[in-house]
Amino acid sequence: MFSKLKEKLKSWTKRVSKESVREGEETHKKKSLKKRTEKNLAKKKHAKQKKEIGTKKAEEKKYPAKTLFLKKIKIDEKNFENYAEELRLLLLENNVALEVADRIVESLKIKLVGQELLKKEVETEIRDALKEIIEEILIEPFDLIEKIREKANDSTNQPYVILFCGINGTGKTTTIAKIAELLKKQGISCILAAADTFRAASIEQIKEHGEKIGVKVVAHEYGSDPASVGFDAINYAKKRGIKCVLIDTAGRMHTSKNLLKEIEKISRVCKPDLKIFVGESIAGNDIIEQIKSFEWAIGIDAIILTKSDIDEKGGSALSVGYITKKPILFLGTGQTYGDLEPFDKEKFIKKLEL
Repeated sequence: MFSKLKEKLKSWTKRVSKESVREGEETHKKKSLKKRTEKNLAKKKHAKQKKEIGTKKAEEKKYPAKTLFLKKIKIDEKNFENYAEELRLLLLENNVALEVADRIVESLKIKLVGQELLKKEVETEIRDALKEIIEEILIEPFDLIEKIREKANDSTNQPYVILFCGINGTGKTTTIAKIAELLKKQGISCILAAADTFRAASIEQIKEHGEKIGVKVVAHEYGSDPASVGFDAINYAKKRGIKCVLIDTAGRMHTSKNLLKEIEKISRVCKPDLKIFVGESIAGNDIIEQIKSFEWAIGIDAIILTKSDIDEKGGSALSVGYITKKPILFLGTGQTYGDLEPFDKEKFIKKLEL
């Protein structure tokens, strides 16, 4: 997972560290040589005895100075710019959005340029600076289970309603089944609403999931109003004291205005507590445009990224939260119902080995 971005960042950090040390040493050598030359010229004006004493002292001072430049280096703005464009490009190549890549580069520049760094710690300092920047970029997810339990314990006696949306083929229905399985394990009763009444075999698919995990599915006929399916599922949950309703919807392209209007109707009728966008981690920067379209239509609250286990780049996970200001709640990491990993900033950064 995220292996390409991890290797690229590691390689860049090592090279910048090595070359910064080399350039810092060369700069210091030139300055030291210039100072020694000026000092020797000045000493020629002194008497022979004083000159000899001065030469001896200069020799004694030479070695500590050499030790000093071997210990510390300073990265100046010109040197940093030599590496900045390379960092920006490697981030873009790994599906990091331009806005996020620019933020990382500029923040790194502020943290590193002009700082005096110990030679042996340059690589660590660059890696730590990148880690801090990525921590700032990633949005802290909220606890879904806690939110559901809060509503279950209030006096309204209303189920917690979650509406799922996204484009075609992202694994949305399977993800909903994974959430249902997670809720069951947490002792939270739930029901599935088959509000995808458009795609062939969609109702059979979600019913099959329901049977496997032991969760009731409310469904109508194909071609029926999706909003009414969600509405009926909510009423069913109210009557039976079921704590959570998970509403599946038809996958729709984010460029289809008519289908976006349909999901807007589902949202208006069902009044969900949470609207989750389900998208592929491997979709690259296109996922940002997808989320923006659904945000415009119904207002997204959170994100689940599927197929993260085969995402070698990792840039989408780094970018979507920062660009959309919505947290990633889970990463889909496989085909079984247990393959749903809560998104954790620290774990994400650890996978990048920063």
